[in-house]
Amino acid sequence: MNRFFGNKKAIALFILPAMVLFTALVFYPVLQVLFRSFYDWDGLGKGIFIGVDNYIKIFDDTIFKTAVKNGLIFAAIITVYQIGIGSILAFAVSNVRIKGRNFFRIVYFLPVVLSVTVVCQLWLNVFNTEFGLLNKLMEVVGIDFRQSWLDDRYKAIYVLAFVNAWHYVGYQFALLLAGIKSIPSTYYEAAKIDGASSFLAHIKITIPMLSETYKFCLVMSITGGLNAFTQMYIMTGGGPGTSTYTLTFLMYRSAFQTYQYGYGMTAATILVIECLVATILINKLIARKHITY
Repeated sequence: MNRFFGNKKAIALFILPAMVLFTALVFYPVLQVLFRSFYDWDGLGKGIFIGVDNYIKIFDDTIFKTAVKNGLIFAAIITVYQIGIGSILAFAVSNVRIKGRNFFRIVYFLPVVLSVTVVCQLWLNVFNTEFGLLNKLMEVVGIDFRQSWLDDRYKAIYVLAFVNAWHYVGYQFALLLAGIKSIPSTYYEAAKIDGASSFLAHIKITIPMLSETYKFCLVMSITGGLNAFTQMYIMTGGGPGTSTYTLTFLMYRSAFQTYQYGYGMTAATILVIECLVATILINKLIARKHITY
């Protein structure tokens, strides 16, 4: 075995297929996006090199500023909701004194297996102004709070973020529950002998031991929020006006509606940089050397 791992040619041979796939499916497309962002291109003909004009233009674009702000709002809401609620549910279900734990695991994860279209249509009916469940429920209990949830340019992005958070909280719950299950029970037994409560045991043992899991959850939720598109496309079409645009939606509109592919690639490049910076910061902030047990 040592002889095999010492053979650099053998190692390179096994790594080569994965590297070729990664280069062809990830690295090369990203380079193409960056390259095309310096062109005035309609996606069909020969592009005209215009240098950084697309970047100058996009930073002066009010829609771009709205898109960046919405992406940050979306990422913040789904991160707090999914990881916060997911942690509470995972801690609760991991408790052996809770009856029906297997049932609750299925119920909490069930929304994740639904398609995005089904979830969006479900919540469109819930938030409908005229016959929506939410407004009708308030009417039944006597609360005069009828709202146009998706027609208000200030509320719509928060509503969309809630829909995404509800849809994928079960995914974060499953990751955190798996992480909790990997922690040796002897740690909790020792904490119990020392007189620690369940709450203190989670603070001192569970959360620090889940640092790598939380790191992955944060990367997935924050980059997922910055990449948000489907809910906007199905539920609001980017509206009212442009109030629920994100960078992904701006990229889509520029490339496939106004045929400004170069401008769309500029938005895509900035989105890649945003996600890369977020991932680097998360890895720096939640490094093992900063975790105390």
